[in-house]
Amino acid sequence: MTLTPKSPKDLALAPVAAQIDQNLQRLREMTDAAGIDFELGLELDKPEFEHTRDERAARVLAVALRDVDTHGWHAEITEDGSAVRLTGGSVSLDIALGAAVQQYIQSPVAA
Repeated sequence: MTLTPKSPKDLALAPVAAQIDQNLQRLREMTDAAGIDFELGLELDKPEFEHTRDERAARVLAVALRDVDTHGWHAEITEDGSAVRLTGGSVSLDIALGAAVQQYIQSPVAA
C-alpha cells in the first residue's frame, strides 16, 4: 500500500529524514562508546557534564538535528535509545541509530 501525503507538512518528511540520517552516519560507523563520546564533544564543542542517559540522548539528538530545518516535524530519541523518532505529520518515522550509539545512550562511558 502506497502512503500518500495528507498534509503539506508530510511532503517535507523525506528531506528532513535524509538530512538527519546523513548527520548520524558518522556516529553509526563508530564501534565504541568512547569514540562516540569524543566525536559528540568535538561536534558540540562541549563535554558531557551530568553523565546521565537523558544528557547522552540529548547530545546525540543535537548532532542529528544540526543544520536541519525540521519543517515542523518533532524529533526525539526513542525510549529504548535505538532511533530518532520523527512525529507531527500523518505518520511517524524512526531513523535507526545503530548498536554502538544505542549502547552509548544507555550506559555511561567508562573512564
